[in-house]
Amino acid sequence: MIQARGIDKRFGELHILRAVDLDIPAHQISAIVGPSGAGKTTLLQILGTLEQPDAGTLTIAGTSVAGLHGKALADFRNRRIGFVFQFHRLLPEFSALENVLIPAWIHGANDRKTRDRAERLLRDLGLGDRLLHKPQALSGGEQQRVAAARALMNDPAVVLADEPTGNLDSANAESLFDLFTELKNREGQTFAIVTHNLQLASRADQTLKMHDGKILPSE
Repeated sequence: MIQARGIDKRFGELHILRAVDLDIPAHQISAIVGPSGAGKTTLLQILGTLEQPDAGTLTIAGTSVAGLHGKALADFRNRRIGFVFQFHRLLPEFSALENVLIPAWIHGANDRKTRDRAERLLRDLGLGDRLLHKPQALSGGEQQRVAAARALMNDPAVVLADEPTGNLDSANAESLFDLFTELKNREGQTFAIVTHNLQLASRADQTLKMHDGKILPSE
């Protein structure tokens, strides 16, 4: 699903990523772990096309990202990549349903079928009675499930999650990972998750360990 080769990234004098090679298989959950400062978030941003590498190649779902620029890159990101962030990043003035619909609206879809999909995603995530609630009326776990539904709205090739359980208690963290596992099994979804939670990472199909900007060899 994702193939990265020789990914290198510097910010000034800081050498953040050092010739990173990795493969994220389709229909699996891949966890990326390592100490703070290892380069995990920068790597995830590059995999999500939010940041450009200084060197290396990136292929997502058979498409070479290097050949995409401007509107074409933004459109590819919107259609093929879903994001779940630690702090949810829900728009407070919009309802749960409207927040989920945002990726579709960006893509120009705003019909009954699109709304039905958003409602179904929220119902499937146990939020059928919270469709019209705004984020401040939702618990942290509910907000993260809204964020997960939003990430899935455009049926992306891969969902990238940056510390998605970082602000959740242990019960809600387990519940969110159960959700990712269910979506992988039911819809064949692909996940790449950056996390400090080694207990949850151990449940992933593969765990990639980072240190000093490199992926460590498998043990």
